[in-house]
Amino acid sequence: MRPVSEIKVTTPHLGNLHLLLDDLFDRLGVEYIKPPPSSTKTLQIGVKHSPEFACLPLKINLGNFIQALEQGANTIAMAGGHGPCRFGYYGIVEERILRDLGYDFDFIMLEPFRDGPRAFYRTFAELSAGLSILKLWKILKSSFTKGRAFDRLTWRSLQVRAFEVNRGDTNKALRRAEKILAAARSPEEVTAAAAESMSVINSVEQDPGRDIFKVGIVGEFYLLLEPFSNFDLEEILGNMGVYLERTVWVTDWIAPRRDNKIFGFSKHLLAEKAEPFLSHNVGGEGRETIGSTVLFAERGFDGVIQLLPFGCMPENIATSILPKVQQQHDIPVLTLAFDEQTGRAGMVTRLEAFVDLLKARRGGAPLASWKRAAKPETMPGDSCAGCAAKSASGSACSSSS
Repeated sequence: MRPVSEIKVTTPHLGNLHLLLDDLFDRLGVEYIKPPPSSTKTLQIGVKHSPEFACLPLKINLGNFIQALEQGANTIAMAGGHGPCRFGYYGIVEERILRDLGYDFDFIMLEPFRDGPRAFYRTFAELSAGLSILKLWKILKSSFTKGRAFDRLTWRSLQVRAFEVNRGDTNKALRRAEKILAAARSPEEVTAAAAESMSVINSVEQDPGRDIFKVGIVGEFYLLLEPFSNFDLEEILGNMGVYLERTVWVTDWIAPRRDNKIFGFSKHLLAEKAEPFLSHNVGGEGRETIGSTVLFAERGFDGVIQLLPFGCMPENIATSILPKVQQQHDIPVLTLAFDEQTGRAGMVTRLEAFVDLLKARRGGAPLASWKRAAKPETMPGDSCAGCAAKSASGSACSSSS
């Protein structure tokens, strides 16, 4: 392992995780090399070097790492995992692929906290210049608290966007609020900045009388957290007048107790709700998808949207069970699976049809022509990564949208 003064660490993009990590690595005195925002180019790089059967998140992660290494990163930090979900070996596979490509780097695997606090701290000790466990704990706690505040801002924006009077005001307010919070350092400053930044979100002009739909977003954690992977689905739905709650948040996902403070409902409760349909853990968020869908139905939501990478085993199990949940709880569920061949236009069409269905259930008129922003119709770029990867060999892309 390199001396701490020489470490230039990178991580994959995952929603607003980089905001938390900016703060953490600054406190640790470690240079943090953020990859460029995930893009079609990122995905094309990952697709080129990944096994075809690999999940979409692995391919995007690999593209993130290659772009960061090309920018000078020399240390990769990647989360590990347990259980049936393939996420547990992402890091191992990605490390081997990168070494086969000739990259020189140190690799740090961040294993789950339930492996034991000492193992967890030992991982961070490699990045902490000999800090005591107590000092390291205080740093981790400070950055995590700030990360919670970033998640709360995003959580609130999902509600406000459905009521905003002027399209785009919520996005602008969220960016301003994040800048205010990012500048805070001490616990007192973070507390004050969290309140000030939330007031920025709440100051967006809203139409409280607007007739909106309430939809829950469930599914695999990466597809829920990383906007690039789902074509900014939350923003699209918000612009359609849909109030959203999602079940996975960065700080809920990495919290030692996995207590779901941002979502607001514990994993224990979700397991109870899933029990009549799925009584055991199947890996990933499979059981939580079922329990959350039941909970959304009981809370009077209009519908649920499930997001998953194509081929995701835990979510495919949940998908096979959801029709029974729909029938017993009378709640519409839309399942969207994503890979590098998925097109944005097809996804938007399905979302429009789903909102029309929700309107019909209320006896309302179909969705009026939705004013689409000037965005591309595949993973943000001119063509899907499958097309780009296959064009070099002269073969056709069988992209389905």
